[in-house]
Amino acid sequence: MPHGDAAIIVGMIRMLVGLGNPGPEYEATRHNAGFWWIDAVARELKATLRSERAYHGLLARVNLPAGPVWLLEPQTYMNLSGKSVAALARFYKIAPSEILVAHDELDLPPGELKLKQGGGHAGHNGLRDIHAQLGATDYWRLRIGIGHPGVRAEVVNYVLGRPMAEHREAIEASITRSLGALDALLAGDMGKATMKLHTAKPPRPKPPRPAELATPGAAAAARPAAPGAAVPVSAAVAPTPAAATPPAGGTATAPVADAAASSARGPH
Repeated sequence: MPHGDAAIIVGMIRMLVGLGNPGPEYEATRHNAGFWWIDAVARELKATLRSERAYHGLLARVNLPAGPVWLLEPQTYMNLSGKSVAALARFYKIAPSEILVAHDELDLPPGELKLKQGGGHAGHNGLRDIHAQLGATDYWRLRIGIGHPGVRAEVVNYVLGRPMAEHREAIEASITRSLGALDALLAGDMGKATMKLHTAKPPRPKPPRPAELATPGAAAAARPAAPGAAVPVSAAVAPTPAAATPPAGGTATAPVADAAASSARGPH
């Protein structure tokens, strides 16, 4: 996408998706930044998210003058997010280019946002499954910076842990700032939205010290799961073959997998 071009006009965005893991134990973790964004959009549009089993997620419909817009938070755990997104897109005949997915981004510091269309999944398992289920990569992404722990071995605990107060404030401020671009995003005026999202350069918060990585959320994520318990897969974790096969008649859960080289990813 040619950043800075105010003439980038595409079709109306008909589906806004936020990625995260369900359950109160993960609500405040960095990996749920996409959920935080959808929650903020729902408040801005005065919409209420409700559980919809047919679409494996929390869903709200907002009727705008240009047509309905759907807000979606998949409840499938991160590595099966595409199951929810594709089910809704197929039923309402929503093209990939009419979908915007908000997700946590290790390669941006807390407080920064980037808008892009298409590209690879860069190791993010939520995006990986959306790629596979939609059969396309040209959907839009809103990358919400959460920062990087700086140590490859800490990535899984980091994304499944709670941000320090300064980082949480910076992420929330970026989400609030993004609401100023919401009208442009929904109208498909991506040039205008890009300028609003990318122009402001917030001060970069300090990176966490090693001791701050051991948050209660991270410690819980690091503990072995009880037999049969569901454990969310982080964006920096490669899926195992079992992760692609949900149990019959129930909500898919995600097993623990080995950490991938997330720190090797360059800016994208």
